Amino acid sequence: MGCVMTKDMGIFAEYLDRKFDWPSLEAERKKQLTRISELREGRAIFTFASAITKSGAPISIDFDDRIYIFDQISNLEGKKIDIILETPGGFAEVVEEIVEYIRDRFSEVTMIIPGYAKSAGTIMAMAGDDILMEPASALGPIDAQIVRGEKRFSADAFLEGLEKIKDEVEKNENKKLNLAYVPILQNISPGEIQACENALNFAKKLVTEWLSKYKFKFWEKHSTSGEIVTDEEKEKRAGEIAKELCDHGKWLTHGRSITIKDLTDMRLKVTDFSKDQDLFDAIRRYYILLKMSFDTTNLFKIYETPISQLYRFEVSKVSTAPQGEHNKAEIAFECPKCKTITKLQANLKEGMALLEGNIPFPKDNIFICPGCNNRNDLSTIRRQIESQAKKKIV
Repeated sequence: MGCVMTKDMGIFAEYLDRKFDWPSLEAERKKQLTRISELREGRAIFTFASAITKSGAPISIDFDDRIYIFDQISNLEGKKIDIILETPGGFAEVVEEIVEYIRDRFSEVTMIIPGYAKSAGTIMAMAGDDILMEPASALGPIDAQIVRGEKRFSADAFLEGLEKIKDEVEKNENKKLNLAYVPILQNISPGEIQACENALNFAKKLVTEWLSKYKFKFWEKHSTSGEIVTDEEKEKRAGEIAKELCDHGKWLTHGRSITIKDLTDMRLKVTDFSKDQDLFDAIRRYYILLKMSFDTTNLFKIYETPISQLYRFEVSKVSTAPQGEHNKAEIAFECPKCKTITKLQANLKEGMALLEGNIPFPKDNIFICPGCNNRNDLSTIRRQIESQAKKKIV
């Protein structure tokens, strides 16, 4: 581990000394992404990455991600693809749609985890024919998280707690409920219990189905006996792994890291890419460049291939200022690529004149920066303005 850290610090120092501007940082990132593809025998490659440390931004996997991912993957050729994944998790339902699209498009899929793919990101990783990690990479538990009011908790832990109350009543010779539990149980509906069970079962279903169908499709013989592996055995092993990944009682917290060693202990084979020196160097360099891209801009998601990219940026860093009776809004938009600031005007009433120096807010939400021609999707800003003003942009 010490050697890995020394190498990483050397790469960081090298890149910091080069004092990248945005175009050169983006170019170096693309160079390393292309290098990874070449080292992987020219396979198509795609990155779906979130700035996982920007907790104030919508970094989780959400429904908006679908269109960005589908758009970028449509640019790729071939039947084999590597997907570089960095995410804190999100909606498993969205992951299901993304995986179905990818698996319909490609016959062989490899998931590369240079850093973290937690929660629903772990579920997505299980749809790969192979999973590439290194000792510092981590997946996470897939126990569904339930939000109730301002509280967030594990569905598995919730159901386990109810089961303990039930067992306590059963063991009580009078079969009476401890009165301390009454106010707790009064605030729980049967629908909430069912929702927890459904969420857990959904996560287990996806992992069991994908592991047995994709990850285990090359598992033909038992390593110990040499006997043929049946479909039933594949499904059983997949179900055991899914159950263990869902086990809140084992992992204790939803943010717990699950490493190569943990996965090996579960009898799930993953490929340690650190054992291939050239590939390790390329992936590490690319990952560091990704982190630098997030840290030096207001970007919070990157979707890219070696020849194209789409970015999403934090709305909180875009200044919106409703004018007059909320009939128009001015946005000082900073291009994440070249830092050019453009004044956009969003009219909330017909007939509003443009203020001097402003340009109209784009009707299709796509703003092309005059400084570098970068395409920027402003749909998130549109939603923010319309939410604040309680009016539609005209």
